[in-house]
Amino acid sequence: MKIAQICPRYSPDIGGVETHVKEISERLVRAGHKVEVITTDPTGKLGKKGTINGVEVIRFRSFAPGNAYFFAPQIYFYLKKQDFDVIHAHSYHALPALFAALGKNGRKLVFTPHYHRSGHTAFRNLLHKPYRLFGKMIFSRADSVICVSDYERGLVETDFKVSGKTVKIPNGINLSEFEHLRSRQKDKSIDKTAGEIIEERTERVISGIEKAEEGRSRKERTLLYVGRLEEYKGVQHIIQILPELREFRLRIVGRGPYEAELHNMAESLKVEERVEWLKNLSRKELLECYAVADIFLMLSSHEAYGITVAEALAAGTPCVVAKGSALEEFIDGIQCFGVDQPDKRENLIKLINQVKDLKFNRKLNIKNLAIYDWDQVTKEIEKIYSAK
Repeated sequence: MKIAQICPRYSPDIGGVETHVKEISERLVRAGHKVEVITTDPTGKLGKKGTINGVEVIRFRSFAPGNAYFFAPQIYFYLKKQDFDVIHAHSYHALPALFAALGKNGRKLVFTPHYHRSGHTAFRNLLHKPYRLFGKMIFSRADSVICVSDYERGLVETDFKVSGKTVKIPNGINLSEFEHLRSRQKDKSIDKTAGEIIEERTERVISGIEKAEEGRSRKERTLLYVGRLEEYKGVQHIIQILPELREFRLRIVGRGPYEAELHNMAESLKVEERVEWLKNLSRKELLECYAVADIFLMLSSHEAYGITVAEALAAGTPCVVAKGSALEEFIDGIQCFGVDQPDKRENLIKLINQVKDLKFNRKLNIKNLAIYDWDQVTKEIEKIYSAK
């Protein structure tokens, strides 16, 4: 099959949608399909065409105020001229999916909305009401709608009345990457040095981590966050409680528009020496960050799934997540714990102190935690493509 994947951004950009599209696209290529990712580049710096691991990528310049919307009507005109068998659009919350629906032109349209109902800011939330008219059109034109969680499926079926089209296929992770991490015995009383944690790194990453590691107490613990730095992700709630969690330091892996404000917050609270800011890590470096963390936190208010939570659990690291989104589906009270109101300091501090001494060396129950491998996910999506 010749398959078009339509998404707002693609690698080297990071995020849940970007990871989802990259993982399934590369596997579809290995399965013998011809895959083209059609995406946007607001910066104009990434190059219009290229190939990444066998996947053809074409980028159109887009208008993306506040790193949102990704207005690129060129996608519609491009699709009209091409002979794809399947058009797979991703992300309700950006305009490329709309242009994909408009350019369907009799071909099969699969839609993975990654939908969480509201916007990430007050302004974006205001725009959701008029945009829903366009959203309904995307869902009406889609032949199949893939939801990544029961939570998302419930929202989609309630808001757009498309129960006959929906199917749940969760996001995945590369489970084989975590086997050696879970099999290692962790000694949390003696934290590793940066040299032991990360072997392959650039000089910038070396100096950044090693400087932060200097003078660390042997009993100091690590909180970890991995993801984009946006206000709705809730990283600020972690920084705000650091003054009362003297035995912890916070490691933040990611970048995004909220980064400067988070830096200012850490400085004003006088905890900047206990916060490490990491970005552009290799995959091996990121896996080791998961492995040595004492607690992983994801306090996001809007999530359709939560890939980084799945990865932290697969690494054997206990997680604390915010309730109120698809993150709740990971909560089992054994390996993953939920906080009702993460913005209330006492709630979050209490839960972290309850979780900090737990040991997680036992085998992870993947089935109970709804964690799938990307190979399995891709095969399920192939079935959707091939269905009559």
